[in-house]
Amino acid sequence: MRISLKPLHEQVIVITGASSGIGLATARLAVEQGARVVLVARNELALADVERDLNAGDRVLHVMADVGEREQLERVASQAVERFGGFDTWINNAGNSVWGRFDEVSDEDHYQVMQTNFWGTHYGSSIAVKHLRNKGGALINIGSVESANALPFHASYSASKHAIKAMTDVLRVELQKSDTPISVTLVRPSSTDTLFMDHSKNYLPSAPVFPPPVYAPEVVAQAILHAAEHPQRDVYIGNAKLLSRLAQNAPRLADWVNRTFVYNAIQSGRQDRHRDGALYDRDVGRAGDGKASGNYPGMVLTRSLYTRASQHPVATTAAVAMGAIAVFALLGRRQR
Repeated sequence: MRISLKPLHEQVIVITGASSGIGLATARLAVEQGARVVLVARNELALADVERDLNAGDRVLHVMADVGEREQLERVASQAVERFGGFDTWINNAGNSVWGRFDEVSDEDHYQVMQTNFWGTHYGSSIAVKHLRNKGGALINIGSVESANALPFHASYSASKHAIKAMTDVLRVELQKSDTPISVTLVRPSSTDTLFMDHSKNYLPSAPVFPPPVYAPEVVAQAILHAAEHPQRDVYIGNAKLLSRLAQNAPRLADWVNRTFVYNAIQSGRQDRHRDGALYDRDVGRAGDGKASGNYPGMVLTRSLYTRASQHPVATTAAVAMGAIAVFALLGRRQR
C-alpha cells in the first residue's frame, strides 16, 4: 500500500495544544507554508490572540476544547468540516504533566495527566481515523524520549507516553493490514524549550528543569510538518533515539544514569513561579500561554543533525559526499 500525502499548502491541519510550545511553533510554520490550520486548546483567549497574530485571515480557525473529553474533540472535527470541508492531517500534541515522587503525587493528579495525554491522544486518533479512512491523510502523535526512557519524578507523564507509543504502534499495524491510506507517525522529542515546566504541576522543593541538550520547539515543528508530507513511522528529535536505545538494550545502565545524574539534575534549586501549573481547567491561563519558547536558562539548540539526516537521507548523503569530494580535492592540490 502506497500512501500519498498532499503538499502542505494544499492541506488542512488540526493541531491540539496549539496555544503555546510545540503546537504553536507548528501552527506558525504551517501557516507560513500555506496550510489552513485548526488551532485547538483549552485557553480560548490565548487561541484568539494566536489566530490574530498569525494574520492568515480565513485560513485559520480556533476551537476551544479539552482533549480529555471526546465530545469536545468531536466538535473540533465537525467545525473543521464545516469551515474547510474536512482535514488532511491531525496532530495530537496537547499534553500536561506533574513532577514529584510517585508516592507523593495524588491519585487525582496522576489520573488527570493520563486523561489528557493518553485519552486525549486516543480520542483524537479515533476521530482522525474515522474521518481519514476513505480519503487518506496523516495522523501524527507526539510521544517523547520518555516513551522508552522514563525520567525520575515523572511517573504518570512517562507512563502516558509509553501508552501513546503502544497505542500508535497497534493502530499503525491495523491500518496497514486493512490497506487504509493513513500515515501514522510517532514523533519523539527530547528536552524542548517550551512553557512545559510552567504548565506542569510541581511537588518538588524547587522548579524542575529538563536535562540538556535542549532543543528549540521549531526543531520539533519542522520534523512534524515533514511527516505531514512524507509518511514516516518514527521521528526522533536530538538524542531521543540514543536514549531510547539505551533504555531498551541496557536498562540497568539507563537506571544508573537516571539515578546518578538525572535525578539531581531535574531539581534546579530555583524557586518555582507556577507551582500549580495548568493541570486543570481552573488553572488555564495562570501560567501563561501564547509563546512557543520557554525560559530554559542554558543553551538551546536550533537544529538536530540526526533528525535532519533521518528525514532527508538523500540530501544528507549528497552533502556528505560533496564534503568528501572537497576534502579529497584539497588534499590533491596539496600533494602536487
